[in-house]
Amino acid sequence: MTAAASRIEAAPAAPGGAPHTPVLLAQVLALTAPEPGETVVDCTFGAGGHASALAARVGPAGDLVGIDRDPEAARHFTALLPAMPCPARLVRADFATGLGDLVEQGGRADIVLMDLGLSSMQVDVAARGFSYSRPAPLDMRMDPSLATTAADLVNGADEQDLTRWFREYGEERYAKPISRAIGRRRAEQPITTTGDLVDVIRGAVPTPALFAGGHPARRVFQALRIEVNDELGILQRALPEAFALLRPGGRLAVIAFHSLEDRMVKRFMVERARGCICPPDLPVCGCGKVPEGRMVTPRAVKAVTAEIAANPRAHSARLRVIRKADA
Repeated sequence: MTAAASRIEAAPAAPGGAPHTPVLLAQVLALTAPEPGETVVDCTFGAGGHASALAARVGPAGDLVGIDRDPEAARHFTALLPAMPCPARLVRADFATGLGDLVEQGGRADIVLMDLGLSSMQVDVAARGFSYSRPAPLDMRMDPSLATTAADLVNGADEQDLTRWFREYGEERYAKPISRAIGRRRAEQPITTTGDLVDVIRGAVPTPALFAGGHPARRVFQALRIEVNDELGILQRALPEAFALLRPGGRLAVIAFHSLEDRMVKRFMVERARGCICPPDLPVCGCGKVPEGRMVTPRAVKAVTAEIAANPRAHSARLRVIRKADA
């Protein structure tokens, strides 16, 4: 196991701030159906909302492993640990690395949960640079030890790369004009703060678009965050590791907030649940492929109106669950 992935975090004090509201919690519990004595791996521990609820279901005979690359998660873990109803530990790593190490060690799990995207503990701290609404250094690293910040990308990447990220990861309609505006601004002076970038975006987007579809910088900030933290690459590497970690009958649950993430998750799960792939006109199966699992959610599960009203972050959440085949 790598040093980063094996370290169990501890912190001297619990974090302050508003209570954390985990997204789609009731649906996660209903669809993964935790049983006493089972082992749960929460790949994105964050503030521990999902993990605490799952731990309560598996009870004293169960086991919880949290994974998170954000050192702030350690403070939440330490605060929650005395009240945890089951043995628990926190692994400091991105979840692809953490899951890979658990598989390599021969670990097994009954439930693996991924709650993708940005957590409230990250966006609520203005100094981390995730928010376009408050002035801060243009950072956006989920793991502060990463070498590249959003400012590095904005000031150093080719305009073509910026355009591609904004278009693919942010689904930004005005990706090219924004990239060109960034190129002009950084030729005069570096873009170092969230406010600097917001000003550039506002100047590049047509006036009518400034008042439609939410904040004009939202999609660009999302795209930069995904690129800085390699979120799609980590998810692609993590899904096979998560499925390999499951015991027969184990459940993999993924909450996605971005269409690219959700499509990747859907494709992975559908492929695992698919049986014979021979042409339909063959009288006998020649491929020998059998389903590795069963889709628990034929369609993505979304938040109900009441949850969205209480927790607006749930609006774009999509939950998919697959159950691994029994031995």
